[in-house]
Amino acid sequence: MFSKLASWFSHAFESPPSPLLYMRLGPEGRDDNPLMIQFFTWDCLHNSLSWWKHFETEVPRLAELGITQVWLPPPNKAAEPKGRGYDAYDLWDLGEFVHKGTVATRWGTREELLHACKVANEHGIDILIDAVLNHKLGADHTETFRAVPVQESNRLRNAGPPRQIQGWTSFDYPGRGDKYSTLHWHHEHFTGVDWDQTTRTKGIYRIAEPGRRGWSRNVDPELGNYDFLLGVDIDHRHPEVQEDLLSWGKWVLQTTGATGFRLDAIKHIDRKFTLKWIQETRAAAGDKSMFVVSEYWSGNLKLILPYIKAFKGETTFFDVPLHMNFNQASRERTRYDLRKILNNTIVQVKPNDAVTFVDNHDTASLFPAVEGKSLESWVGDNFKIQAYAIILLRGYGYPCVFYGDLYPNKECYSENIARNITLLIEARRHFAYGATDDYLAHPNYIGFVRRGDATHSGCAVILSNKEDDSGGHIHELRMNVGVENAGKTYASHMTKHGRVEIDAAGWGTFSCFANNVQVWTPLEQAD
Repeated sequence: MFSKLASWFSHAFESPPSPLLYMRLGPEGRDDNPLMIQFFTWDCLHNSLSWWKHFETEVPRLAELGITQVWLPPPNKAAEPKGRGYDAYDLWDLGEFVHKGTVATRWGTREELLHACKVANEHGIDILIDAVLNHKLGADHTETFRAVPVQESNRLRNAGPPRQIQGWTSFDYPGRGDKYSTLHWHHEHFTGVDWDQTTRTKGIYRIAEPGRRGWSRNVDPELGNYDFLLGVDIDHRHPEVQEDLLSWGKWVLQTTGATGFRLDAIKHIDRKFTLKWIQETRAAAGDKSMFVVSEYWSGNLKLILPYIKAFKGETTFFDVPLHMNFNQASRERTRYDLRKILNNTIVQVKPNDAVTFVDNHDTASLFPAVEGKSLESWVGDNFKIQAYAIILLRGYGYPCVFYGDLYPNKECYSENIARNITLLIEARRHFAYGATDDYLAHPNYIGFVRRGDATHSGCAVILSNKEDDSGGHIHELRMNVGVENAGKTYASHMTKHGRVEIDAAGWGTFSCFANNVQVWTPLEQAD
């Protein structure tokens, strides 16, 4: 009895595992720093190729850059022919069946997707599936049921009496039939809808048929209860729903050869189900290291930390607070104190839970508002490279590069920024190893040193947000790169023209132009 009690106490106070220390961040056997890319923007389409074909043609370049994981857009059939997949119609249709007037998704056909994934795997790149599990859109038929309108600002408060409405809740999948899954969705599989077809009225309606339990309690408390986000909200407590989504997780990994997931909008999904889904999908895949990153969209670290705790180390989280700091720095320019750039971020307090990023498809300035609100928080060009230097070259967190910042596109591309990001990715692959020493010298310029390891020499980095109209102001910062580098000469990696001599104690005076970034590496490896 005593031994059982002792065992219970020991497990009760165990810390959850640190995701980035056990999850797969790329193929086994690679010694280079891992790196993820989000390979799409909101409006992206290729001029002559399907998106899957475009991705396939870029695989060799991505492998050469050192990309180890690619986050692809949702591969499922959308409610609209050009829908991005976040308007999820059928998770099981990867571009195989005639639905919504098309076989292909916005991104291409099932065959193109599977071939692109195969080519990526052959080049040592893992695939991540964007899983949209919160809602559905584009039902095949309406159904009549009892519902209660609720307030937009507080979903726990009714906005009127119960009534009969017609909602788009019948998903029959006539093109697919029962292939892969026999579940045809109806109103009993959902908690709410956003449209009454009878009155043609948009609103939030909680389904209130007899025996229904209303909104899930295990969701974010924003707006009273944030179970409902958009479209037709899935009830993740329903046994048939659980069975279908759990089966899909295992199936999509096996079908595509993917090794992990990006989970969309988890603050709106029942936490208990999401945790169960991750654990059981990982077990079904037979891969304890299966990678998972979750989107909990909030810049408030205090709101995110309870979610991190609730998921017991089973998923990483995008560091939205860090992104918000980058956005603020780009807006405030010289007035922003760079010494505070990591304050109140996931990477600062739980670095092995943090997937860091600068921008993504949600933050782009052209991203449309959802329910009258926008996630727009674009990091301006004046701070883009500084932000990338922080996520790519410091030794904490796991960075994700955005397609929109690296590839030509109509939404947000800058050739100069793309060139500099490429240089930073090269520095990450070849030099950014070992312990990180920070030099928080001044509100407008800071630096850090990577000490290197047995096979990599390390680097020194300095960045500035000081606006300089003359274009000639230079910051200087004295940093120590270790006595093992005494007598060496460091060269500038970004501009290929500077030199720094390291003294007998390992110190050097490193420089950077105002409102810029410089990376310094030992001369014999700076080519």
